[in-house]
Amino acid sequence: MTEEIDGVDFALAAYRDEGVWTVKELAHDVIEDVDRLSHALRRFPGDGGAVGLVAMDEDFFVIVRVAGATTRVLLSDITAADEWELASSALTFLGLPPPEDEDDQVPAGDLDLLGDLGMHAMDMGVLLDDVDLYPDEMLSDVARKLGFGELFDDAIGLTSA
Repeated sequence: MTEEIDGVDFALAAYRDEGVWTVKELAHDVIEDVDRLSHALRRFPGDGGAVGLVAMDEDFFVIVRVAGATTRVLLSDITAADEWELASSALTFLGLPPPEDEDDQVPAGDLDLLGDLGMHAMDMGVLLDDVDLYPDEMLSDVARKLGFGELFDDAIGLTSA
């Protein structure tokens, strides 16, 4: 798990309470797997649940959205499951097999998990197809589309001084 923690670029929770977005950093020990992450997200009081945004090793990201008893997951790259427990747990949660050596870097999960917040499946798919973007850049685009881009950028250090 130490290697996993060392590979965390950032782990954030975002939630909207009475129409106002809040972004909080998550302790890295809660991102061990999707179950722990979703459990940690349930403590936030969001109107439509809470969204967890985790980027690992400038390689991939996981978005987990919890609302009530429902958990929805999006993994940006299935091949990350070969090296990272969080990615592997995302595939397990989704009921998908581990990737094989010849598998392409493709996303898995619910592309529309943020659709009701403004980031629809088609937009997410286009974003995930952009191989020139790093996970932090992709998630910054997601945050901007949802309405908390500046808070997100400040939290991860993308804002220029």
